[in-house]
Amino acid sequence: MENKPYRIMLVTDINPQSKLFIEHLQEHIGHAVTAVSTDELPPLEDGQVALVILDLDHLSEASMQKWQAAAGGRDEISLAAFNVRSEDHAVELLSSLNLQGIFYRNDSVELICKGLEALRLGNLWMSRALMSRMIQLLRRQQMNSYRPACGLTQRELEIIGLLGTGSTNSEIAEKLFVSEHTVKSHLYNIFRKIKVHNRLQAMNWARRNLFSVPPNHKREARH
Repeated sequence: MENKPYRIMLVTDINPQSKLFIEHLQEHIGHAVTAVSTDELPPLEDGQVALVILDLDHLSEASMQKWQAAAGGRDEISLAAFNVRSEDHAVELLSSLNLQGIFYRNDSVELICKGLEALRLGNLWMSRALMSRMIQLLRRQQMNSYRPACGLTQRELEIIGLLGTGSTNSEIAEKLFVSEHTVKSHLYNIFRKIKVHNRLQAMNWARRNLFSVPPNHKREARH
């Protein structure tokens, strides 16, 4: 990472308060921080190491999933969440997003800067209590991976795995070589079987109950 261009982007509502916060960060870390509008998704260049900080006070779930999809399986792109309300909120976020850093609302500028440096070096930035909860969750997922998944078929497991990548119905249809109507029918059956009402709930269910994406769906995972 030291030999590659490094970019820090704060995805937030651009206003005097956010500009002042960015100035404080830059003074403490000695590195430029770029403000990115919440309705903007700038290209992430190949070979460029980037840390994308998502301001949850100004981002919708759909916007966060777009950034997740943009980062994809690229090891040089790290995502972090800013203005996280609580540890429970962090667990919920980590169930649907591939985040390397968690920053709470009450974190000081000094603590945030320490976390930014850890992320720049390729480390995770999360509290020990949060890491412990996520390890316990993974253990439960591992146990559940050897049990029937609520009667879901292999095709339905593939589709629910693709939901976690932020794919749209048309993108899922293209990847699985089926029609969009077929995807919608599978989603209806999935929601009914696992007793959820929307895509986000289905993704969260999969994170809690499935240890890994079914083998027929190839996806790079970050650790």
